[in-house]
Amino acid sequence: MRKLAILPEMASPEDLEQMGFQKLNEGGLKEGLKLILRAAKKYEDERKLEDAARLYRYFGYFFLERLGKPDKARAPLLKSASLYISLIEEELSRFDVDITRLNEFCSKTLAIFAVVGDEKNLNKYARHFAEMYEDLGKGYVENGDSWMAIRAYEDAFRYYKLLGDEEASRRVADALITIYGKITEELVAKGDSAGAAEAFYRLAMYVLELFGYDSHYTDMMDTAARNYEKASKIAYSGGDLDGTTTYLLKAQYAYLLSGNVSRAKLIGVNNIRIIYQVIGDFQKQGDSANTARKLLELAQALFAVGKHKEAFKAYHEVLDFESDLKNKAIMRSAILKEYGARNKEAACISTAWEVEYYLERGNPGKAVEVADFRLNSKKELETVIKLLHEAEGISQEPSY
Repeated sequence: MRKLAILPEMASPEDLEQMGFQKLNEGGLKEGLKLILRAAKKYEDERKLEDAARLYRYFGYFFLERLGKPDKARAPLLKSASLYISLIEEELSRFDVDITRLNEFCSKTLAIFAVVGDEKNLNKYARHFAEMYEDLGKGYVENGDSWMAIRAYEDAFRYYKLLGDEEASRRVADALITIYGKITEELVAKGDSAGAAEAFYRLAMYVLELFGYDSHYTDMMDTAARNYEKASKIAYSGGDLDGTTTYLLKAQYAYLLSGNVSRAKLIGVNNIRIIYQVIGDFQKQGDSANTARKLLELAQALFAVGKHKEAFKAYHEVLDFESDLKNKAIMRSAILKEYGARNKEAACISTAWEVEYYLERGNPGKAVEVADFRLNSKKELETVIKLLHEAEGISQEPSY
């Protein structure tokens, strides 16, 4: 290791990377960054493009966020973006495209263009990616792979929405409605209540996008709610209280979103009682992960029946167990759904689904960002946001 430190040009990119981060940890800022940059260049020379893109990205964000030098951050970040674009082209050339990796590369590329303020390339590649995913979706449909088609079309939909292209967004939403419509028929025929509920719930999302908050949307969401409720009864008959409460929570919010407030409240009140029992069981077992998960469900159930202080007390307990961005995004989504449903405001409901989209794509940071943007635009939610921030320790001590 001493020899490599003297002659870093003889080291592998992996060794250079390790040496660079070690120097950074020891406080050797200049030397550490120099080694990391050299590692990035060596990765690139060896056609290890993903590693090269990762390190150029790290290097750029270090200058931007840690050192506050955006001018020095620009070049390495754009270099990283160009490598991610190469990786996208490489992935598309494969026989079996890994759509998860593709989404990761696309997201990172657009995030870089956004952070350096390159609007031209941001719009150019957002459209390119939207069209790319739409073409992939058509291909999956032709091959009879409905679930992969959905995944591709949902990505296309988000990119078109980012561009503000309403015509293209509606076109893709229409394609998704067709596919989900077919899937719901198949799942209902199989007697798969849980699967049908999820499919009807997603179908309702895109019906809302096409028709707004009207009877087409509320009928689909009500059907989702009834299927969730049926799934909860099946789980209960099998002695699965954990599954029962999860399905009841989904039913509660689906009824709320469909405009059936009284049914939502009835289910919520009953579910809260059972969730307390499930939490107690997990606590007795010393299972902190599942305790936190059910406390988050309790917080959502309490919030939807109007018990806001109790909801945020439970949410605060969740964060004591596991203070991560995913939990924060889920709670924000619940607030958006409750507010959007109560006011029949499609924009808030759509944002809640956008939050869920980013969570599914493994990007909780973006999920929280889009949720906060919408929440902060609503003066009526100031009190709720104050409670949210108190629970998260952002403002004053909790008052509950």
